[in-house]
Amino acid sequence: MTLSIICTDRDPIPWVTALQEIDPSLSIHVWPDERQWDEVTFALCWKHPAGVLQSYPNLQCISSMGAGVDHLLNDALLPQHLPVVRLVDPGLAQSMFEYLCTAVMYYFREFDAYHTYHSQALWHQRPPKMMAQTTIGVMGLGQLGGYVAQKLAQMGFNVVGWSRTEKAIANVTTYAGKAALPPFLHQTHILICLLPLTAQTGNILNAELFRQLPQGAYLINVARGEHMVEEDLLIALADGQLQGACLDVFRTEPLPPEHPFWSNSKIILTPHCSSITNPRSVAPQIVENYRRIQQQKPLLNLVSVQHGY
Repeated sequence: MTLSIICTDRDPIPWVTALQEIDPSLSIHVWPDERQWDEVTFALCWKHPAGVLQSYPNLQCISSMGAGVDHLLNDALLPQHLPVVRLVDPGLAQSMFEYLCTAVMYYFREFDAYHTYHSQALWHQRPPKMMAQTTIGVMGLGQLGGYVAQKLAQMGFNVVGWSRTEKAIANVTTYAGKAALPPFLHQTHILICLLPLTAQTGNILNAELFRQLPQGAYLINVARGEHMVEEDLLIALADGQLQGACLDVFRTEPLPPEHPFWSNSKIILTPHCSSITNPRSVAPQIVENYRRIQQQKPLLNLVSVQHGY
């Protein structure tokens, strides 16, 4: 039985090393160097070539190399009879919080304005704001979103959250379902998108949604680029409906040099680095699921293909 690593934009060597540190006896193949396809029973994937999983006749489980699984579920030729699992890592949640805390505080303490004053040699103090009077809205309250919402609430912000189904998080007011989205948005000064990418959430960050935020709100997207209608964001920034945006994910990555986001002074860009999976941190659960498949035991972090997460 063999584990195959199939990734097109990550170095597989740290993953091989981390897995073999857990179990030196593991048989690991790295795509496309597959000499014995019929031996592979477990596939560890990130942005795999569409249809490639059909090449493994004895495949029993497909695992994402991260928390997201849209790159798997978007493959029309994904073997529908196989279980799909994802990685859940407390280190990912903390890393995401650190990134978002930085982005939130940059806006909250108005460093964007002070950066402009700097370029003008202007000494000007802005009136202070209070955390308790600043509402942060977190869209998506799963493993990452729930953790981030709770930590931001502990800092003293007023935090609200929105998700598909009901969630209960200490010190966070939660909303669920399509009907609850407007009241969630109407009070949100800083909107954070941490939604999974599904048929229902694609293009959700659009002109209609932006209009429901208070004027001058701030957007942070660390989920997927496909959540956002890019043209609508540019218009909302131009007319002042949004004061600014911090974006870590894009429809095309790397972001093309000619893309208008690069030249927009109201947008902060980072290269999909908000929370990067550490192979050593997640290797134990990958090996555990590999063993569970062999032992026909329930899998960890099983994905609902129907819901998309």
